[in-house]
Amino acid sequence: MSTRRIVDLSHPIRAGLITYPGLPAPVISPYLTREDSREKYAAGTEFAMDLITMIGNTGTYLDSPFHRYGDGADLAGLDLSTLVGLPAEVIHLAPERGRAITVDDLAGRDVRGAAVLLHTGWDRHFGTPAYGSGAPFLSGEGAQHLIDAGAVLVGIDSVNIDDIESGGSRPAHTVLLGAGVHVVEHLTNLGAVPQRGARFTAAPPAIEGFGTFPVRAFAEVDGE
Repeated sequence: MSTRRIVDLSHPIRAGLITYPGLPAPVISPYLTREDSREKYAAGTEFAMDLITMIGNTGTYLDSPFHRYGDGADLAGLDLSTLVGLPAEVIHLAPERGRAITVDDLAGRDVRGAAVLLHTGWDRHFGTPAYGSGAPFLSGEGAQHLIDAGAVLVGIDSVNIDDIESGGSRPAHTVLLGAGVHVVEHLTNLGAVPQRGARFTAAPPAIEGFGTFPVRAFAEVDGE
């Protein structure tokens, strides 16, 4: 009998979490405490309501085209069929390789209609000062190759899909989001997902006028 395994690919969000160097950490506070709620409800009934203040680039998040382009689709404008149950093509990369993920690393893989997930192992540094320096990234040529090959979404377990130490250039974001290919950054646990055969989901809330927001990314692995 076939069984299904769910692999969580998201980092938990907590107060004080630093995701991206230089961006603010989330602040979580109560709006209504359980104690204060008791006077509003029947005896024995209580609730907690909480506030969170955070930048969209927190935890494991998705970039929509609006993140890069003012006329691009925002979070509310994304087609759910490009976010849910996508065939996952996982590129397991050797840790001793160079930082740039190139066309040579991607060649020969059938990615049409797929979520391409770049497993670098860099998530081991998440939440530490080492995370923001020397991180792996997807080259602009590699990004264009994935577009030409028909990828729907590209995810990475690194601090950015681009090289944040190369100046202000962001070629991977530019070509991927310009082509309507979603980007998911700060994934984790990709080593637990097989090279192919899994299904990937990463759906953000439908927020109008917003380009980036955390997702609960996960993979569904059948037949184990």
